[in-house]
Amino acid sequence: MTALTATKILELTNSVSGEYCGKLLADFGAQVIKLEDPVNGSPTRRMAPLATAGADPERSGLFAYLNTNKRSVAWDVHTDVGLTTLTQLLQRVDVVITDRPVDGLKSIGLDPDTLATKFPRLVVCSITPFGAESVSEPESGQPLHAEDLNVFHSSGWGFHTPSAAQISRPPLKGAGRFLASYEAGLEAAMCTVSVLFERETSQLGQFIDISTQAVLASRADYVLGQMIAGDMNVSNDRTAYDLHGPADIYACADGFVYIWMSAPAHWEALSKMLGAPAWMEDFPGNWLERDCTPERVAECRQHVGEWLKTQHKAQVAEDAQTLGLILVPVNNPADLLSSPQYQYREFFTELHHPVLGAVDYPTVPYKLSKTPATLKSPAPLLGEHNVVLGELNAEILANGSTAERNT
Repeated sequence: MTALTATKILELTNSVSGEYCGKLLADFGAQVIKLEDPVNGSPTRRMAPLATAGADPERSGLFAYLNTNKRSVAWDVHTDVGLTTLTQLLQRVDVVITDRPVDGLKSIGLDPDTLATKFPRLVVCSITPFGAESVSEPESGQPLHAEDLNVFHSSGWGFHTPSAAQISRPPLKGAGRFLASYEAGLEAAMCTVSVLFERETSQLGQFIDISTQAVLASRADYVLGQMIAGDMNVSNDRTAYDLHGPADIYACADGFVYIWMSAPAHWEALSKMLGAPAWMEDFPGNWLERDCTPERVAECRQHVGEWLKTQHKAQVAEDAQTLGLILVPVNNPADLLSSPQYQYREFFTELHHPVLGAVDYPTVPYKLSKTPATLKSPAPLLGEHNVVLGELNAEILANGSTAERNT
């Protein structure tokens, strides 16, 4: 049994954040029905990387990753029949994941005011760029469009990216393609599980309003926290986020490593690893904390960088960590697949997709001993599980009206 066995979820979302939220819950055993447009399916089905073989809309590696363990029902909810079917589904699920703002939810009865009377036990998790109450586009009822890049910069993160500020360069986009979406999806999944736990006592559902912008702002660099706590002077200068130390990415003989140094213990560990070179004698032992000048940083980076060019990243990382120095390899996909740690933890699971073939999928970065996350099935083909609607009709005929079951 997994952690969310018997939890039924309806996924009404076209976003990476919503699909990632659904994936996290599905991988822990929730029964997730993904309601898709019958013609085109989810927009993520057309997002790269795309397999060179196979027909659309089943070639997307992104969709394959985001939708493991789910079932796909292709159904148009904008028709009278579709809306009726949606209402019937809502009476049989525990959670709805959506990316529509409040005014876009009113037409299908999922706004907070309607929920309390029509679906009192239902949990609705809304994930939008700027919150469910944000202004919608005219007529469509969809949230104002915002890519992850827009949300990333509106949250303030771009202001100190890269963290070692280079005033002559503009702010960057941050790590990965969908940093904002993945963080929001994770936040949404945790909030959903928390509300489901609370419902065991109250017997009442809740409306969860996830703003991707707010989530990313909450992940802001700890420098901001130090300003709020009074440990640093409050400043809107971009250089305030520069830690002014020798931390950096360095080239090795076979790739790159990242080093973080901020304390005397790190300096001592570096000295042991390099064999106590003469150039280090000119630096005071506590210079990283009390006298971290630009000149010393530049000299340190030069010497360390020259030495690392002769080293292999995996071995030097192991040696450094044994000494207590924070040094890690910059891994590529091949490194991750061959990682002894990941292999020991069985981090990757092979699934066979009917179009993409056999692929190794990453699982989750945490393991629960009694209720682990498991990957049992690949992402569904568009409309692969339309039989769910037939099962629903059979249930209605067998049990009569469903309205009473949700009250």
